Amino acid sequence: MNLARNVSTADFQRLDAAHHLHPFTDTRQLNAEKSRVMSKAHGVWLWDTDGNRYLDGMAGLWCTQIGHGRREVADAVHAQMMELEYSNTFFKTTHPPAARLSEVVAEVTPDGLNHVFFTNSGSEANDTVFRMVRYYWQLQDKPAKQIIIGRKYGYHGSTVAASALGGMDGMHKQAGMVPGVHHITPPHWFDFGGDMSREDFGVWAAKELERAIDELGEENVAAFIAEPIMGAGGVLIPPDSYWPEISRICSEREILLVVDEVICGFGRTGKWFGSDTYGLKPDLMPIAKGLSSGYLPIGGVMVADRVADVLIDKGGEFYHGYTYSGHPAACAAALENLRIMREERVVEHCAEEAAPYLQEKWRSFADHPLVGEARMVGLFGALELVPAKPGRTERFDPVGAVGTIARDFSFANGLIMRAVRDALVISPPLVITREEIDQLAKLVEKTLDDTLAELRKQGRIA
Repeated sequence: MNLARNVSTADFQRLDAAHHLHPFTDTRQLNAEKSRVMSKAHGVWLWDTDGNRYLDGMAGLWCTQIGHGRREVADAVHAQMMELEYSNTFFKTTHPPAARLSEVVAEVTPDGLNHVFFTNSGSEANDTVFRMVRYYWQLQDKPAKQIIIGRKYGYHGSTVAASALGGMDGMHKQAGMVPGVHHITPPHWFDFGGDMSREDFGVWAAKELERAIDELGEENVAAFIAEPIMGAGGVLIPPDSYWPEISRICSEREILLVVDEVICGFGRTGKWFGSDTYGLKPDLMPIAKGLSSGYLPIGGVMVADRVADVLIDKGGEFYHGYTYSGHPAACAAALENLRIMREERVVEHCAEEAAPYLQEKWRSFADHPLVGEARMVGLFGALELVPAKPGRTERFDPVGAVGTIARDFSFANGLIMRAVRDALVISPPLVITREEIDQLAKLVEKTLDDTLAELRKQGRIA
């Protein structure tokens, strides 16, 4: 059904303004500017109801690994809904798609992660982590171990517990903080590295965890949660020295390691998971987004055998779950998505073809007058926009205004990029081709040039 047929863009905008409260949006400002109304998509492209075409440089919200419009996924969902559209996984009950998907995700995730608790999103996955971590330590007769350490700029979702685990000050100010969460400096050399080398800073940032454990008391600290690469925080790529030190600290100090793979997982870093990229052994691993390539909402928490054994052998009923945990249609979408990714070698295409080609072009943007740093791992990158080079101390004031200007130019030019503070971030579908990367690079260059011209016009930059 085409909902846009015989209905104008203005009609949809009026309906939207009258009734729809958008996520992460200033509603008054949006209603004044009018919503952009997307109506169809195929491959790496989106179209709005006015016929404008956009290259989806963000893979939706970091999720459409296989691109838009794969009929096979729609057919799999349709077939499942005609057979069994809904059945819950409570009350000693399962169904074929949930059972099959649990096996497949155990196959593709890192060794030792053989159990999954299904959720509907990354936010729910991290709320589940919050509960599961504390339950685990209760079963280990260490109920005082309740504090979870996260990182500033971290993002783990927007539900109450998930937003507390993240390090976004604006979210904390609106909802308050959940007791028992502590945040440390992220491994973002560009902002926090000072005069240190990247490698020295990586070790220093990792030892922030050790310092926090000593301050809070190891007997009180339950877990450390972190994304392999920080996504919504601005695609913050840690120095190579960071993760080995973090792994050592968690192992030596009896702290559970929670590796949030909601964004990094399912091929984004050029391997199946960021944990594979950095050699990590998670105790708990939240997943979502690329699990179904965004075709239907589904997420989960992968649980390491060493943790699952405690939950199963020592625990009774885990008083936690969701009506739609392991929804049959969502599981069918995820199964078909993972079949496509494996049979069509989507992760290998990212690692061997698309990522090296885009990274070469991305690095060249470091020469642009506005770009202080161009960073990328896999198909996951950012451009730091600065008023003066080569120093890293001077920033635009107010922070974020220039990033917003650049983002708006990007949309106007037909490329969907995201702005985080004054960084432009990108995360295209993993199936993007060389020809599409060429188009993407041209649009990025035009966006940077348009932004520079506008800043010069406003007198913000020489």
